[in-house]
Amino acid sequence: MQHTYDLVVIGSGPSGRRGAVQAAKLGKSVLVVEKGRRVGGVSVHTGTIPSKTIRETVLNLSGWRERGFYGRSYRVKQEISAEDLMGRLHKTLEHEVEVLEHQFHRNGVDWMQGTARFADPHTIEVHGLDGEVRRITARNILLACGTRPFRPGSVPFDGRVVLDGDEILAIEKLPRSLIVIGAGVIGVEYATIFSALDVAVTLVEPRETFLDFIDRELIDEFVHELRDRNVGLRLGSAVAEIAITGGRAHCRLENGRSVVGDMLLYAAGRVGAVDSLALDAAGLTADHRGRLTVDARTMQTSQPHIYATGDVIGFPSLASTSMEQGRLAALHAFGHEPPPPPEFFPYGIYSVPEISVVGMTEEDVRKRHIAYETGIARFRETSRGHIMGLESGMMKMLFSIKTRRLLGVHIIGEGATELIHIGQAVLNLRGTIDYFIQNTFNYPTLAEAYKIASLDAWNKLQASAEMPAPGSGEAPADDH
Repeated sequence: MQHTYDLVVIGSGPSGRRGAVQAAKLGKSVLVVEKGRRVGGVSVHTGTIPSKTIRETVLNLSGWRERGFYGRSYRVKQEISAEDLMGRLHKTLEHEVEVLEHQFHRNGVDWMQGTARFADPHTIEVHGLDGEVRRITARNILLACGTRPFRPGSVPFDGRVVLDGDEILAIEKLPRSLIVIGAGVIGVEYATIFSALDVAVTLVEPRETFLDFIDRELIDEFVHELRDRNVGLRLGSAVAEIAITGGRAHCRLENGRSVVGDMLLYAAGRVGAVDSLALDAAGLTADHRGRLTVDARTMQTSQPHIYATGDVIGFPSLASTSMEQGRLAALHAFGHEPPPPPEFFPYGIYSVPEISVVGMTEEDVRKRHIAYETGIARFRETSRGHIMGLESGMMKMLFSIKTRRLLGVHIIGEGATELIHIGQAVLNLRGTIDYFIQNTFNYPTLAEAYKIASLDAWNKLQASAEMPAPGSGEAPADDH
């Protein structure tokens, strides 16, 4: 049976579903091909939503947020099991899937379960679970197939003691000790989530540093908190060997040190899920990590009618940016030129504590030789912080001395991923320190940290002859 669609989307994760819905709203015929049993992709079933749901469950059941008042031994539920974590997870995933299916239905988006494979640049073969093969032609194709965990052959994955980032969601029993290989976003998130459950965690990273896109001062604060919780950090030495002995994971490092744990999570990267696509039949080639190269403005691959978005094109690999990439691809495919995207978007790391940043880091500012000053606010300096019992958490803001403009906001602590959007708005609107000093924030809120940090920066900037008083009417220069 031959079907013709204006757009065929391979994958129903954040970028795929956003691209599909956008095309449908333009009046185009759209088909989404999803190899999973239900729509949602990695984001809903094994990635973003599951890990954040487990994090929220852990923080609630462990009483983590209340320990500032009641002490480190405080727990809402004394015995927390893997079943406790999975119960909330399954309810959340079911709701997410229902919302997506309804969204496809009301926008007239067709979807089909099966594995997609290129027959030629405009033809997709969909191999169903029943063995049936359907051939579908498409005017445009969007590859939003996402990624899968990197599983080197030297690692003895067994799904019970040594697991990848997908398998960790199906554990039947919480370990007493956990080794995490890889201090990227996924590794750091799971390491801190399990640490909040009082699991003894050791984080292993071959590089001397980690999360290098985050301001170093925030990382220093983060590392201090991890060490205070007895999270072991093994930085600067690669893994030489991983073995399962006596039902436990044994990890030997190249520097001669060894780590033993009840469970090992291997989270050292992901690869594009492109193996089954037969990309050569479409005239496309992926790199050694299964990633596709695209035009950053249009999301087009080397084949103009084939677009790629989301994790399969690499950094920043965020659900938020992936959604926007899918929308931009669909608009471009059908002749609509979207406005240029905002210059700055936020990063969110759902660790414990969470981290969120937008704009330039202090390291970036120095490289660009911009005269700047910083302001710091501690959450414990706010009344809301006292009410919540927060002992940690900080906000760091960077301002140009010459123009007073905000250059970056960096937050670690409770609510960081929500608070960051105030800084994002001011940054993209080219706002200055005056906004934070002159405006009123709800009291008591953690958002007051913006005013505290800005006043801290203002005190440091007063000595500068280029710094007029707030509200003096002097227009800031156009750039820094």
